[in-house]
Amino acid sequence: MQSLARNFFSRPYLLLSLTSLFWAGNIVLGRYAAGHVPPAALSFIRWVGAFLILIAFAWPFLKRDWPTIRRYLPVMLILTFTGITIYNVMAYWGLQHTQAINALLITSVHPLLVAAWSFILYRERLTAWQTLGIALSLLGVLVILSRGDLGALKDLRFNIGDVVFFSAQIVYSFYATLIKSRPNIHPVSFLAFTIGVGAVLLTPIYAAEVAMGNTFTLDLKAILILAYITVFPSLLAYLFFNRGIELVGPNRAAPFYHLIPIFGSALAIVFLGERPELFHAAGYVCVLAGIFIGTRSQARPDKT
Repeated sequence: MQSLARNFFSRPYLLLSLTSLFWAGNIVLGRYAAGHVPPAALSFIRWVGAFLILIAFAWPFLKRDWPTIRRYLPVMLILTFTGITIYNVMAYWGLQHTQAINALLITSVHPLLVAAWSFILYRERLTAWQTLGIALSLLGVLVILSRGDLGALKDLRFNIGDVVFFSAQIVYSFYATLIKSRPNIHPVSFLAFTIGVGAVLLTPIYAAEVAMGNTFTLDLKAILILAYITVFPSLLAYLFFNRGIELVGPNRAAPFYHLIPIFGSALAIVFLGERPELFHAAGYVCVLAGIFIGTRSQARPDKT
């Protein structure tokens, strides 16, 4: 069993692909929850639930790694605040005030934001092949979101929700880049600390939301949404994403973010009954080709 787990967690591209699948579901459900579960409540319950599930497994690792965590406390707190606390509230608030297609389009700029932060923080530049890979996969995303008519993108209208959701992507791309500077501790320790402290930092935001009268009914719809968001885009996706970054670095991992709108459109076909079209196939080919070029053409992986 341990050898299977070790083999699974040594496959960064599989981990990053599953991460994008789970996060695609998070965007779809986050938009679906608009008007039903407020954004701070969604974020708070998500991370409290994830922490309660994880802590029993993580406690021995946390005890062992605590001295290292204390030495690197500033960077751990920055990662927690950006990747867990503020990003989630901003993203869910933005999803309550925008359309899903806008959100999927905005997520497609994530690799470019990671490249910018990598240069600012570490003076790392994209290789020519990485640049080509990102551009090609971005083209595939645009083909799918425009339904094969790139001219239709000019008719998209952006609002305050789009601005906030885009700002959330800036914050999260900073987190995705700064992970390179996290201490050398067990992945479960890192995840438990960040989501536990992140939930604590979310408490006053959630309390303020409740004080303003933004509450919700815990019905079957809310329970199913919260159950999915707690397990898949939280516990599993963050664990897989952090491990993927550790193995290949942020620049090589960034093109996989373009799989989010790809998986989003596939989920719409499977669960919402949308018909697959030729532009879906064209977009998928572009994205997969871009990921292949951006990840396979680098001579050596980024140092982590």
